[in-house]
Amino acid sequence: MSAAVPEYVDIPTADGVMPAVIAAPSGAAGAARGAVVVVQEAFGVTPHIASISQRLADAGWLAIAPALFHRNGSPVFEYDDFAGLIPQMQALTAAGLDADLDASFEFLAQRGFAANRCGIVGFCMGGAVALYAGTRAPLGAAVTFYGGGVAVGRFGLASLIDLAPSLVTPWLGLYGDLDKGIPVDDVEVLRAGALTAAVPNEIVRYADADHGFNCDDRPAVFNHLAAADAWSRTLAWFDQFIPAP
Repeated sequence: MSAAVPEYVDIPTADGVMPAVIAAPSGAAGAARGAVVVVQEAFGVTPHIASISQRLADAGWLAIAPALFHRNGSPVFEYDDFAGLIPQMQALTAAGLDADLDASFEFLAQRGFAANRCGIVGFCMGGAVALYAGTRAPLGAAVTFYGGGVAVGRFGLASLIDLAPSLVTPWLGLYGDLDKGIPVDDVEVLRAGALTAAVPNEIVRYADADHGFNCDDRPAVFNHLAAADAWSRTLAWFDQFIPAP
């Protein structure tokens, strides 16, 4: 995890100010290859999510990680505090997600990044949001790390299986076979649905990886080999489908 102290920016939304971690290559957004929205886990905009933003900046991207729980004070939860985070997840709505996604991409547009020069990557619940975002507008690229809601939708959204055929953004899905909450059979149905979309897409499964395999702050589930491969694929996906300036 990066030791850098994260910087924050306030993004206006229809429901008030949404704080977001922001990271830029060499401290200058103008030097960025493109821009990426990083969608939080269920635990909030954790130090891990901030480190993902910094890693993207180190790779040449302007990255922002909006706090989707901003309507309730933008809390961050410990990794075992399910009693605290579940009400926050249950409070999310499709309308709220639409507003927050629109505000995030408008923030980037005002800084010169058109939709096709923007990517989105999401983790855990954010993985579902990333796929959903890829159905709303033709972004440059979208990546999902172990996104839930595959067979049964969340937040008032359709399931990912039902959403996938409507993708208008090239999409990469990264899943672990040991994920108890996302059965392999559901991932394969998701793959079949995505393949009917009119844009390139791919699902990669990791046989020895559990839910949260990319999170190096969770030793019980972190899988170094899967995380390294998934990160490499993520950067390659963005490079392939987001046009250079």
